[in-house]
Amino acid sequence: MQNYKNHIRFYAPHHFVFYPVMLLLIIISVRGIWQHPENRGEYILLSALAITVTWLSFMTRQHYALTVQNRLVRMEMRWRYHLLTGKRLEELEPKLSFGQIAALRFASDAELPALTLRAMEENLSPDAIKQQIVHWVADDMRV
Repeated sequence: MQNYKNHIRFYAPHHFVFYPVMLLLIIISVRGIWQHPENRGEYILLSALAITVTWLSFMTRQHYALTVQNRLVRMEMRWRYHLLTGKRLEELEPKLSFGQIAALRFASDAELPALTLRAMEENLSPDAIKQQIVHWVADDMRV
């Protein structure tokens, strides 16, 4: 069952394999700069390359995943809100941040309409919205 404490997920190949390996490579290459002065240029190049690859992989992965996720979350919430209220969420969206909309998706159908209005009227933060949810809707299809 999903709740506030367990709604964050990790992608094991990235978080527990790729990033630790790259961190180890960065540490080894930076140490090599001082431990092997005769090969300092190669270790500087290796360090710069490892840091660049790590940073680019993180940014690219985040950019593509978040762009698609944000579009899907908006579409899902528009559909749910319309089914529950008969009204279009698009009319309220300018008054809600994306973070608020994303937090509202965890609310049950019974809680969603009223919590949406509260979030808008009281400008609740995404975290405050999640803390107000009594009956969480599990998001089992997340990556």
